[in-house]
Amino acid sequence: MGRLVHFEIHVSDMERAKKFYGEVFEWSFQDWSDYAGMPYFGAVTGNEDEQGINGALMQRQGASPEPNQALNGFACTMGVENYDVTEAKILENGGKVAMPKYALPGMAWQGYYIDTEGNIFGIHQPDENAK
Repeated sequence: MGRLVHFEIHVSDMERAKKFYGEVFEWSFQDWSDYAGMPYFGAVTGNEDEQGINGALMQRQGASPEPNQALNGFACTMGVENYDVTEAKILENGGKVAMPKYALPGMAWQGYYIDTEGNIFGIHQPDENAK
């Protein structure tokens, strides 16, 4: 079985991206650049006893995504406790709305955003009363 065990977010400005993900999601970072041979920072996304995976910010090796370009890769979605508070943090830290908040009826609130590096990601707040 091919279970997802790691993710990489390609970034143009490493410090800007670390600030964005650190401020919005409270991620911490470890410099793994010597192992990767390029700017590469491991992202600790939560406590080991919580469900989820860790990943990394990786120096982009090509052009940044163009506005309104179709997604070419995977969209990471982060589970959040409070959708509206998280959305405010995203916007305050330079993110933009890609697809506004919508209900997954009886399950959750979902939406998609563009980070400071032009990447699309989602946020997801479980809520049985979403409609």
